[in-house]
Amino acid sequence: MKSESLKLSKKLGGKIEIRSKVKLTKKTLPILYTPGVAEVSRAIAKDKKLSKLYTMRKNTVAVISDGSAVLGLGNIGPEAALPVMEGKALLFKELGGVDAIPIVLATQDTEEIIKTIKYLAPTFGGINLEDICAPRCFEIEERLKKELDIPVFHDDQHGTAIVVLAGLINALKVVKKNIFQIKIVISGSGAAGVAIAKLLIKYGAKNIIMLDRMGIIYKERDGGFNDSKMEIARITNPENVRGNIRDALTGADVFIGVSAPNILTEEDISKMNKYAIVFAMANPIPEIIPERAKAGGAFIVATGRSDYANQINNVMAFPGIFRGVLDNNIKIITDQHKIKVALAIASLIKNPNRGKIIPEALDRRVAKKVASVFRK
Repeated sequence: MKSESLKLSKKLGGKIEIRSKVKLTKKTLPILYTPGVAEVSRAIAKDKKLSKLYTMRKNTVAVISDGSAVLGLGNIGPEAALPVMEGKALLFKELGGVDAIPIVLATQDTEEIIKTIKYLAPTFGGINLEDICAPRCFEIEERLKKELDIPVFHDDQHGTAIVVLAGLINALKVVKKNIFQIKIVISGSGAAGVAIAKLLIKYGAKNIIMLDRMGIIYKERDGGFNDSKMEIARITNPENVRGNIRDALTGADVFIGVSAPNILTEEDISKMNKYAIVFAMANPIPEIIPERAKAGGAFIVATGRSDYANQINNVMAFPGIFRGVLDNNIKIITDQHKIKVALAIASLIKNPNRGKIIPEALDRRVAKKVASVFRK
């Protein structure tokens, strides 16, 4: 697989290209460019909003990264992040019909990133932030949402949270448990973990325990806190449980992993309640492989991998989300939107079972269903 990817990338020179929508001829040249283009420019100069009608902004988003938190590779820099952004742009087009331009930035300074994206914003109808490490990603997204008049979406946070919620909605149907009553353990307090916790709370979860490298996050813990983790300590772990992941899993109904490979054993899973749900999503190696999770007593298992059942994949969210916001001139993607998207994705599985709680990653129905959520 690795050699095939390298060979194809070298042969193609990247995964995407720009093409003209109109055939260039002697007749179309003066319409597409000078002198005809001046008429379009004058109209936009009088009313900047027309740029979203008369230019590529109508259907174009920027996929922007600083290369600081790429896939399972970590801080590999902008050049090495570019192939991933290209792949993301390809998925935008293939699944959502959205034109996406990959952009990698040669800075990891928060203020410089915000400033640069604001300078670039007049070119695009939306901004998809990608692979920017926590906690900087939180501030960057929040600032841009306030300071730009186009939608800004950090997919590592919200795309992951939405698809996790979609899978969990159906998994809970299968095991006949209620979101209000269950105990959820989340391993990983980075961008994805924090966003998952917040969205599950918005949906109704009452008892979530989160862990980072130091163990369970609780209110009086000494050390290892940033602003994001301080907030998490306030809104999770209502019983103020302390200890390690095994302490957290005792009596848990759901495990959600966005952390590190092979951190769990069958014995750990056996501490969970009957009909346990395990979403082990570390990539490429999950927190526990499905066979071992099931051996430990897990009833439903999902991963981030395509070679197992129940793949939790962001591709079910972002193409349809941006298709919807661009078509309906939505400026802010709210928590209510995210929950509606999760419900829409879940609804495509009419009779969920332990081996099928979520649509396939390339199910062509998904983006259309997700986009419909944003219709006014």
